Amino acid sequence: MVLVTLVGEQLAVEGEEFIYLGSNSECRNCQLKTVCFNLKPGRNYRITKLRDKSHDCTIHEGKVIVVEVEELPITVAVTKKPSEGTTTTIEKKECKNIGCDSFEICATTALQNGKTYTIKKVYEKITCPKNYELYKVDVTDL
Repeated sequence: MVLVTLVGEQLAVEGEEFIYLGSNSECRNCQLKTVCFNLKPGRNYRITKLRDKSHDCTIHEGKVIVVEVEELPITVAVTKKPSEGTTTTIEKKECKNIGCDSFEICATTALQNGKTYTIKKVYEKITCPKNYELYKVDVTDL
């Protein structure tokens, strides 16, 4: 299924990646808000195609462009030695060590606690200052 949304014309470049931050209260009366707000907050997306359609927008400088996007995997840390293609339930880590190189993937806000994900790619074992046995992986929703 093709995901279609609107992005500001300055961001509208094939291959460009962005994080969808969620709905904007300033847009509550816009007729196009359902197209802008159809993505998952906190998730990364890549623009795969520009469509030949634009609209005026009071939020973005200039216009917004209709684009097709793909949802990108979430890079996270898991505690069990993973295998590609398997499913796992991920529990968010309670870590406040913001100076750690892996903090962003351990404390990502894109995950839903207790939800099951599919492991798409396995990277390396992570060196954790708290001595947790962690592995860096890409996951997608089921």
